[in-house]
Amino acid sequence: MTNNRASLESAEDLPGVLDDSEADNSSQIEEDTDHNYYTSKTYGPNDPMSKELWVNIDQMDKEKVKIHGILSNTHRQAARVNLSFDFPFYGHFLREITVATGGFIYTGDVVHRMLTATQYIAPLMANFDPSLSRNSTVIYFDNGTALVVQWDHVHLQDSYSLGSFTFQATLHNDGRIIFAYKEVPIQITKISSVNHPVKVGLSDAFVVVHRIQQIPNVRRKTIYEYHRVELLKNKITNSTAVEMMPLPTCLQFTSCSSCIAAEINFNCSWCHRLNRCSSGFDRHRQDWVDNSCPDEVCVCVCVYDTKIALHLKDNGAAAAESTAERDTHPLHTGLILGMLLLMLVMMAVVLVTVYIYHHPSSAAGIFFIERRPSRWPAMKFRRGSGYPAYAEVEPVGQEKEGFIESEQC
Repeated sequence: MTNNRASLESAEDLPGVLDDSEADNSSQIEEDTDHNYYTSKTYGPNDPMSKELWVNIDQMDKEKVKIHGILSNTHRQAARVNLSFDFPFYGHFLREITVATGGFIYTGDVVHRMLTATQYIAPLMANFDPSLSRNSTVIYFDNGTALVVQWDHVHLQDSYSLGSFTFQATLHNDGRIIFAYKEVPIQITKISSVNHPVKVGLSDAFVVVHRIQQIPNVRRKTIYEYHRVELLKNKITNSTAVEMMPLPTCLQFTSCSSCIAAEINFNCSWCHRLNRCSSGFDRHRQDWVDNSCPDEVCVCVCVYDTKIALHLKDNGAAAAESTAERDTHPLHTGLILGMLLLMLVMMAVVLVTVYIYHHPSSAAGIFFIERRPSRWPAMKFRRGSGYPAYAEVEPVGQEKEGFIESEQC
């Protein structure tokens, strides 16, 4: 574990800030390995790793610590922050993120009003309002190998009396994501989600563009959340931390041979038109479709399905011959074959449904997702959709009393 963190600590030492109370080395570490894109470990308040993963921004280079003036004085605002390094998120490299007052980082390319829906890194997404207190600030720090964003002494807008929250998210250049919590005055499960979602985890999505035939030159964009990491809220307390490690994705393979031979959690396919390896489920989904990359994948699938059809046809012919030998009546033979065919179709539908449910990133799963009826639930951003609206702030910061003025984000 120590070697994995050398990249951050070698560039800028990031010591712990929590009190030096005696650690309980027997504390339990909650491990989660059920995710396809990330594995996570949750460290309890008595585990030494909880202290190690907390970054004491007060001890960092003051020239690199930015206090965002607008975010520190407003409610439901978001501001873009440029990274000094490539940050891999779900296999995609990001150079820009959007920090929101609501305790999360938005990672999408297009900033819209419903930032809480998907494409987020959320140490603690909730209805925080930094404008309620002069002590509330939104701070970030970039040392060249990691970005730390800290929500410091922020209060819930509808529950100010509960006390202030202090927590942070650290994005490492190797893709690791750290959530660290210093002050959590109440149980996360008790925070109201009536006026704002309450989430702890990660999410990513892809956008599908639909052409509207009735209106020329008009296209509709629908965003699909293809994966979400939901962490256990009841594990988040004072002095806890969560470490999320990225797993290999198809996007990391740069040649056809390495892509096809990949033995990871995904069915990787190589698209010659894009010179890209993908499972079909990532942010470049639209390019994958526009360049007919799924057709290359479907060639193998169709051949496989044809073999099954021929096999069933042969079995059907053999069954028909056997039945004809026993009973030459054509009506009786047709009835048996009809019932057999109906049972096979029903079994095939059930098997396909089960397969798509458990393998949503397969070619069949993608096919049905993109062609599902409009009445099926999809994440479409409309007014009154239930997601609180966030506004993007102007790039110029404002000064907060007692703090230096932030630079341009």
